[in-house]
Order: sequence, then structure tokens, then C-alpha cells
Amino acid sequence: MGRLTLDGTLAEDVLDGLTRPFKELPPKHFYDARGSELFEAICELPEYYPTRTERAILQARARAILRAAGTPEVLELGAGAATKARLLLATGLVTRYLPFDVSETALAETAETLADEYPDVEIHPIAGDFERDLGDVPPARAPRLTAFLGGTIGNFTPGARRRFLRALAQTMGPDDALLLGTDLVKDIDVLEAAYDDAQGVTAEFNRNVLHVVNRELGADFDPELFDHVAFFDPLHEWIEMRLRARRAHTVRVAELDLDVPFERGEELRTEISAKFTRQRLEADYEAAGLRLAAWFTDPDERFGLTLARPVG
Repeated sequence: MGRLTLDGTLAEDVLDGLTRPFKELPPKHFYDARGSELFEAICELPEYYPTRTERAILQARARAILRAAGTPEVLELGAGAATKARLLLATGLVTRYLPFDVSETALAETAETLADEYPDVEIHPIAGDFERDLGDVPPARAPRLTAFLGGTIGNFTPGARRRFLRALAQTMGPDDALLLGTDLVKDIDVLEAAYDDAQGVTAEFNRNVLHVVNRELGADFDPELFDHVAFFDPLHEWIEMRLRARRAHTVRVAELDLDVPFERGEELRTEISAKFTRQRLEADYEAAGLRLAAWFTDPDERFGLTLARPVG
């Protein structure tokens, strides 16, 4: 799981995804208000290690990361409440912080809070979809660190991931850097438990996307007719989350004038979450015109933060 954000592409994503031979929906549509609450609850579960592990790395290494980057300006993609960015700002090494997120209201609240907490840091919020609106980011005034945390990069398919990294690289100057958070390949039992917790919070989070489609597009999904499924695919080295139909039925999506049949046992994929090795990251960076410059991880090597720089 990462922290992609609900936006206005729901209708086209539903039309495209639910008319494919293998049905799927992108994970950004998990995150309405209820989905965001559930994700915050997931982050506190004993099984879900990524958030607290990444935070621990930042707590221990924030100053070292910023000194290695040499960048007094930080742009954070998908900033949310800037929980992790605070660990960077607290070092005193950041002079300008640009939180980038889709919600103008949430951004305004975050910016106001940060301005009070860090009066010596210029706060410049940017509202937009970071997959489409990178061109709206104002020019850097000093070497800039672009932070993309939380393992969200794992929600992209390999081709889309490399295209996104390439687009980021094209926005970077020679002295800029990228700070990327990635979940690492590890024991399968640990991975699968993180996406299928004993309390069933992740299952509720997964089914929440059906509530979103019902509310926004007038669909009549019955979430109780779908079981939560999560498993590690060793070939692709990613976790897949799916919803499996308990019986054959048809869903009506009124706003799209669309009838969607489900067979008993048919699955709807709602998320992939790629897990990384150092070799995979180096290959992705090379394909995007970047080079791995520094590697930071926890003692158990569960999660990685990497600094990358433009090639040449």
C-alpha cells in the first residue's frame, strides 16, 4: 500500500477497468475520507511494518540524508499531513518546503500548521495530481530534493514506474536529488500478513473502493459479496490485493449506463505493491536517466530509502 489520492479520473478508470477481461481498479480510489481513516488505522497495526520502519529510518538518518543530498529545498509528492517531512524540517537544514497533494483544503491546513511550527522555513503548497501536474511545480531556487515516500512507487506497474521516474528526472537540475521510499523483498509470511491483518482492517479498506464507486457513480456493489484476497507473486515480486466474488451476480453502474457481470470466484484486482531489491532499483533508475547515489535502510533491511541523481 502507498498513499495515492482520490481524484477526478474515477469514471474513466471504472469504465476501463471493469470492462477488461481481467477486471481491475487503480488503488488511488481507495482514498476517500473513510479510506484515508482506514489507511491510518492500518499504519498502526502490528503486521503493517512499512510506515513505522520508514519513519524510524528518517528519525535516525534525516540529517545524514539531507547532508548527502546537499539540497536546502524539499518538494514532497503526495505530502498529505507532511508527517514524515517534519522529520526533515526538524533538522534545520531545509529552507523551503513544497508539499504537493491533490486536496487544496488539506494542503492549506498543513501549510498553516507547518508555518507555525517552522517559522524559518518557507512553505509553498502546490495542489495537483503528481502523475499529471509536475509542470505546475515552480522552479527551484536552490538545489532541490524531491521526496516520494511511503512506498507509493510500488503501486505503479513496471513500465509506468519507469515512465514516472523518467518524468521526474526530466524536471531535475544537475544538483537536484530524489529521495524514494521503497518496501524491500523479504519473507513471504511477513509480506502477506502486512496486507491481510488479523483484525480485518485491510479487508475493510480493500472493500471501501466499492463504497466509493457506489457513492460517486451510482453503482450497486454489495461489498459483503466480495472477499478480500492478498498474496505475494514471487515472479513479479509484488503483493496483489483483489476482491473475489462470493457468488455470480451483476453490478449496475448507473452513471456509466454499465452492467458488470461477476462469476462466482471471479476476482477484481485493486492494488499491486511492488517490493524491491537494490538491483531492481538500480535498473529502474538507469532506465529513467538516474543513478543510485546513497542507500539507507533499517537493521532488518525491511524498507529502503534511496537518494538518486540525474546522470551526466
